[in-house]
Amino acid sequence: MKKLIEDANDGWESLLGERITIYCAVYIYCGKLVGVNDDCVKLEDAMIVYETGPHQSENWSESQPMPGCWFVAKGLIESFGKFK
Repeated sequence: MKKLIEDANDGWESLLGERITIYCAVYIYCGKLVGVNDDCVKLEDAMIVYETGPHQSENWSESQPMPGCWFVAKGLIESFGKFK
């Protein structure tokens, strides 16, 4: 099945204002998505996740808050979505 993502209701723009989780090549970040451009995404109340624990649990097993707003480079992102 092939589907083109052309609608602003899909992808990053659909998640603006939502708390999301971003799985990158090395780390996992979560926070409120407040900005997106061609190069990076901007998170408020961002956290870096060191240990997930069970995905069904409400909280991460081990995470630390990041200072202020945090930017994540899109080039290292493997997946993202509304999660925890």
